Amino acid sequence: MAKGKTVAVFYCQNCGHESSKWMGQCPGCRQWNTFVEETVSTAEMKSGAGVRKQIKEKAQPRILSEITIKDEDKILTGIGELDRVLGGGIVQGSLTLVGGDPGIGKSTLLLQVCRNLADAGHKVLYISGEESGTQIKIRADRIGSFSKSMLLLCETSLETIEEAIRRQEPEVVVIDSIQTMYKDGISSAPGSVSQVRESTAVFLQLAKGLGVSIFIVGHVTKEGTVAGPRVLEHMVDAVLYFEGDRHASYRILRGVKNRFGSTNEIGVFEMEAAGLREVMNPSEFMLSGKPEEASGSIVVCSIEGTRPMLIEIQALVCHTSFGIPRRQTIGTDFNRVNLLIAVLEKRLGLALGNCDAYVNIAGGIRITEPAIDLGIAMAVVSSFKNKSIDNKMIAIGEVGLSGEVRAVNQIQARVQEAKKLGFTSCVIPAVCLESVKEIKDIKITGVKTVKDAMNLL
Repeated sequence: MAKGKTVAVFYCQNCGHESSKWMGQCPGCRQWNTFVEETVSTAEMKSGAGVRKQIKEKAQPRILSEITIKDEDKILTGIGELDRVLGGGIVQGSLTLVGGDPGIGKSTLLLQVCRNLADAGHKVLYISGEESGTQIKIRADRIGSFSKSMLLLCETSLETIEEAIRRQEPEVVVIDSIQTMYKDGISSAPGSVSQVRESTAVFLQLAKGLGVSIFIVGHVTKEGTVAGPRVLEHMVDAVLYFEGDRHASYRILRGVKNRFGSTNEIGVFEMEAAGLREVMNPSEFMLSGKPEEASGSIVVCSIEGTRPMLIEIQALVCHTSFGIPRRQTIGTDFNRVNLLIAVLEKRLGLALGNCDAYVNIAGGIRITEPAIDLGIAMAVVSSFKNKSIDNKMIAIGEVGLSGEVRAVNQIQARVQEAKKLGFTSCVIPAVCLESVKEIKDIKITGVKTVKDAMNLL
């Protein structure tokens, strides 16, 4: 190994900016107090020159028009919800980052993917740096039996892992997790900025050079972002976040970056004793347990990617016992709800200034789409006046500061989803009536203002 002295280098944990001295504000991302000190060997900093030179000599340019795309370039995981989020399957040579809270089900999902791929004849290598082989075997037995195409390696040394991947030549590799990997030439501890960045760079080179698809599991911070430098998310091809409460049964897989598909798609799963189960009809799943004839409850329709989802909105309005009324939201934007309450006070003359208001998106999903504005407003008024809303009514529309109900996109898909689940009445913006005039067997009412909508109560 080449000898060299060690030097102190400061890295920004947010964007990966490098500096020879500590700075309070990062000049790259303008964030404060994000610099951490890492000890780096000068020999290690120069060791990559020969590798880059070899790659440069082998690389040959190709004519873009002659490059063909085949359906075989994507590998189906056997889990439809995951394939939807990935953009149709696993792209060969891709590097995917999967993040989520501890215990949310990241390892379970990827273990199920490995099982399906191994059963389909694909060679899979599962590399764990956190659990022993016995621990993984216990969890795997709950999922089902595995074929001989599934290989397991419990190792944290990056050099050993790289050698194993080159020797076994698998089609899919799972790294669980990136924060446990370490490179001998870097003196900092595993999980540090230098180790995470260098480890990801090695896996990126393996994915592109060997054509192997690699999944990387990443822990998240208390802010909900993947731990380590933000440059990690820029290096990979796709970033998937596993959301939800680990004490609840539902899980939501959301793509925040995807070079091969849309970032608006989500996958819904339910945690069971035998692993994660796909939820084929999220609308029916989210509406299960909806109360009958209860005030402050209404169903809205939100679009997640190409999928319309029916969500129940619950509101509770009661007189406050304090000088300042309390406002609280779960699953939607707090400031947006305050804005809608102000519109109701101004345009409808409701005395909400001396009332506590609580708004909840049932089912635990988070929705910030403006199309649920009308539903939130109707739920608040319903609770305030203690008048129940028809159980078969759905509300769709964006509410402006003047109290007008504005148009929303994909109105036909939303109304069709409501009709499919048995709803008989739909309140939509009046400007959208022309778009849904061909839909039959459901009563469609157009409203121009929130006052018109409240008259329906």
